[in-house]
Amino acid sequence: MNILDKIAAHREQESKLKWEGTFADYLKIVKEKPHVADTAHTRIYNMIAEAGMEKKNNTTEYKFFSKEMFGLEKAIERLVEEYFHSAAKKLDVRKRILLLMGPVSGGKSTIVTMLKKGLEQYTRTDNGAVYAIKGCPMHEDPLHLIPAELRDDLYNEMGIKVEGNLCPVCRVRVEEDYKGKVEQVLVERIIFSEDNRVGVGTFSPSDPKSQDIADLTGSIDFSTIAEYGSESDPRAYRFDGELNKANRGLMEFQEMLKCDEKFLWHLLSLTQEGNFKAGRFALISADELIVAHTNEAEYWSFISNKKNEALQSRMIVMPIPYNLKVSDEEKIYDKLIRQSDMSDVHIAPHTFRAAGIFSILSRLKDSKKQGMDLLKKMRLYDGVEVEGFKDKDVKELQNEWIDEGMTGIDPRYVINRISSALIKRDTECINALDVLRALKEGLDQHPSISKEDRDRYLNFIAVARKEYDELAKKEVQKAFVYSYEESAKTLLENYLDNVEAYCNSQKITDPITGDEIDPDEKLMRSIEEQIGISENAKRAFREEIMIRISTYARKGKRFDYHSHDRLREAIEKKLFVDLKDVVKITTSSKTPDEVQLKKINEVTKRLIEEYGYCSICANELLRYTGSLLNR
Repeated sequence: MNILDKIAAHREQESKLKWEGTFADYLKIVKEKPHVADTAHTRIYNMIAEAGMEKKNNTTEYKFFSKEMFGLEKAIERLVEEYFHSAAKKLDVRKRILLLMGPVSGGKSTIVTMLKKGLEQYTRTDNGAVYAIKGCPMHEDPLHLIPAELRDDLYNEMGIKVEGNLCPVCRVRVEEDYKGKVEQVLVERIIFSEDNRVGVGTFSPSDPKSQDIADLTGSIDFSTIAEYGSESDPRAYRFDGELNKANRGLMEFQEMLKCDEKFLWHLLSLTQEGNFKAGRFALISADELIVAHTNEAEYWSFISNKKNEALQSRMIVMPIPYNLKVSDEEKIYDKLIRQSDMSDVHIAPHTFRAAGIFSILSRLKDSKKQGMDLLKKMRLYDGVEVEGFKDKDVKELQNEWIDEGMTGIDPRYVINRISSALIKRDTECINALDVLRALKEGLDQHPSISKEDRDRYLNFIAVARKEYDELAKKEVQKAFVYSYEESAKTLLENYLDNVEAYCNSQKITDPITGDEIDPDEKLMRSIEEQIGISENAKRAFREEIMIRISTYARKGKRFDYHSHDRLREAIEKKLFVDLKDVVKITTSSKTPDEVQLKKINEVTKRLIEEYGYCSICANELLRYTGSLLNR
């Protein structure tokens, strides 16, 4: 199917979404599908909930956000449960402005954009269908046609509570065009669209001297005053402000706290009473979620002004901190690069990780917990086991600082430096060293970074470099060990024989002499020490291995080289130590002999085929690792 066929299919699909009928027809739909009469807050919560959710590490991950937002599960869980869910149940929370507060480039705008785009798509589905009085400039709820005196009857009949009144335009049209016969009023299905100004609005403050309140509430249509004879005739008024057009959906108030006071006063009545004032008309009903976003400095400045107390009391402030997990930070960079025109440039493995380590370290706060440093904290937050600490320690660390993640290096800065590295690079590949170098250079060009922060950040770059060095050596180690797979399996079998004898207090038979000898403690410790198993912890580790072997046996499975991750890592490290001289000579030799060249080619091939390297970065990795081993 070519693009023209797809356009035709799309047009046909759009036409299927259209519906038009009388108010009487609409009431039949409401009786069959009561959700079409949902409030804006309920509709948004249902949209999020219907996308699915999953419980992970005592946190609910909402799939609606998970494709775009990384590492903010706890903040989003709080946002959904404390605001959207409560508002959907018509608790008083829905009468509040949702204010997302956090550092720059922390994801506030992305959350709002996802809600807006999500609503546009959701109203195209059966569960998200929205209907409005045809011709109403505010796309208002057709149930407003029911007289106030009869709304209790509707509630008793259908269980639906009607809030709000007809807008001035519809009030006139019902009387003049329909002679009061509300059952004949035309109703249509509407699709939310920010571009078409239906159900989604955005207000952005500009110069308060030139910006008019009409941007929010509409304005007089001077061309029709002569026809209708009065400025108070609703037909002589354009109900085209953002508050009008966002009715039934969502309005984003960009940089709300920078806004002139006269624009904010309208929000007092809108949030608490569900209406606002426009022109020479009675209060106009509106059902919409007002969401704003700001940074911490502006927020504290705002609440320090006593004049803002009324508006402040009508806000629900949701902190949106930076992500604090390295693995999720990698996903953020990967997403942003894939969205650019540089997505064809190859990025070597661990490049984003090195940048992520630097970023996360800058956002963490020092802990008072004994034996805890920022590097250990970073690993624990990322779900990596750290000896001496458990899951409860992670919770304690997270509760230690309420504002952790509200400061530090933002993703936008890192992406700017990655972009710089991509542009400067004269090959079709960049690696971690290129990015770390670019990050360091960027600090010198950053005018807002103090000398103290600069020194801290330089230290974090050095730490990220050390972490990458370990990853580089480990990657080459794995590639080399693969060539010695049989040696690894033999070493494993030897270790297991000795562990079994040790745990059962038995002797083992020497394969050459046939003599009964004690388990080889030196061999076992040389392997266990590779992964930090202490003398005191060796028995527990060995018994754990035996339990794992027994479990596999009961299930009819064979315990092998890949059955225990930590033991496999220990075997690989031990083998690498034994092969270190071979690796050092092979990787650093300027004129490798035939055997060395063959080994280099084997390792390079493995790095490319199984670890995601290209020929350029694989060879650079080998050269770099060779220099590390020769230090």
